[in-house]
Amino acid sequence: MEARNKKLSPMEDIILNYSAQGYSSKEIALELGGSKRTVETHKTRILLKLGATNITNAVGIYAKQGLLQ
Repeated sequence: MEARNKKLSPMEDIILNYSAQGYSSKEIALELGGSKRTVETHKTRILLKLGATNITNAVGIYAKQGLLQ
């Protein structure tokens, strides 16, 4: 997946799309071969960049922009 929002990095884009599909941080980490803590760090950055209050809100913002796959 390529980042389609200039504010989000490619990895943040991937993680947000997994989150939109209902994956937990642990499940995303297993899929990507990383740690749960790294995924949570990316999620925190996503919230800050999108001005969201939680990951569900971030998914909604991203969806409204037409950026979810």
